[in-house]
Formats: sequence, structure tokens, C-alpha cells
Amino acid sequence: MINIAVLGYGTVGSGVVEVINTNHKSINKRAGEEINIKYVLDLRDFPGDPVQDILVHDYEVIAGDPEVDIVVEVMGGSSRRILL
Repeated sequence: MINIAVLGYGTVGSGVVEVINTNHKSINKRAGEEINIKYVLDLRDFPGDPVQDILVHDYEVIAGDPEVDIVVEVMGGSSRRILL
């Protein structure tokens, strides 16, 4: 089994989770192993969402879990330009 942690559950992160969950049979077949989303990290809560049971708010939970094989970072944000 390949365990994945998705950092960020906005537009891109929720899309990654949806694609993996929707296409899990074909993805597992191509990978040759079961792909499992073990964690989703976000600052917000998502009551009633399918990820609520795997949602964490502290990155240390993911960093300290030796079973996590892949970390997908899809956290958005804004950047600032400093004009000199």
C-alpha cells in the first residue's frame, strides 16, 4: 500500500483527492499497489465532507508517521512583490 498525505484542501487539493478517489481502480492497477490517501492537511474543518475522518491540522502528525510514502503539497496563497 502507498499512503499519501495531501497538504491543502482548496481547489487543487480537493481535486487531487477527488481524482484519486474517483479513479482508484485504474490508478491502483497502473501503480501495481493500493493507493491510499491517509491524511489531508488544512487549517479549516470540512464537516460532512468525506475527508473529515482523515483531516489533520498539524503537519507534525504527517511528518511523524513513517507509513506516509508520498506528500503532495498543493497549498495556495498569495505572494507579495517588493518594489525597490
